[in-house]
Amino acid sequence: MPQTHTTPTQRFPSELLERAQGIRVVFFDVDGVLTDGGLHFTEHGESIKRFNTLDGHGIKLLQKAGIVPAVVTGRDSAPLRLRLQQLGVQHAVYGTEDKVPAAQSILNALGLDWKQAAAMGDDWPDLPMMQRSALACAPCNAHAENLAVADFVTSAMGGHGAVRQLCDLLLIANGQYAGLLEAYQR
Repeated sequence: MPQTHTTPTQRFPSELLERAQGIRVVFFDVDGVLTDGGLHFTEHGESIKRFNTLDGHGIKLLQKAGIVPAVVTGRDSAPLRLRLQQLGVQHAVYGTEDKVPAAQSILNALGLDWKQAAAMGDDWPDLPMMQRSALACAPCNAHAENLAVADFVTSAMGGHGAVRQLCDLLLIANGQYAGLLEAYQR
C-alpha cells in the first residue's frame, strides 16, 4: 500500500500561525495578487487575464474549510467574472478604488468584523483594507509600502502562487490542512 503523509511540509512561524487563527474571510485584490499584474489587451481592446491554478485550488480549499474568499478590485472584466464564477467566489466587488466600504459591506453581509479578516494586496489602494485586517498579506513583488505593513509576505509573486501560500497558511493555522490533504490522498 502506498504511503501517504498528512503533516504539512510547509513551516510558518508560531506567531504568524497564531495571528492567522480565527480568520473567517479573506479579501483578495486581483491585479498583482490573483494575476501577475500585467494588463493584456487584444487588438479589439478586450482584456485578457492569466490566473494560476494553484491559487484557484487554494481558494476552493478555503471554501471547503469554511473560510470565505472575497474579491475587492479596482477593475472589472468578463474574464475575471468568469474565473471567480468557476471558483465559486460569491462575494466580489468590482471597479472600486475605495476598497474599505466594499469590504465592510461584505463583512456586514457575513456577520463578521475586521478581527476575523485577512487581506492580500500589492499596491496603495489595498493598504487601508490591509491595515484594518487581523492579518495583512502581500506577494513578495508588492509595492514597498504594502510589504512594510504586511504580517505575511509570500515567497511567490502575485499570480504565481502567492494566493495559495496564504491559503495554506490559513488552513494550517485553523487545523484544516492535514484533513484536506488526506482526503486528496485516498
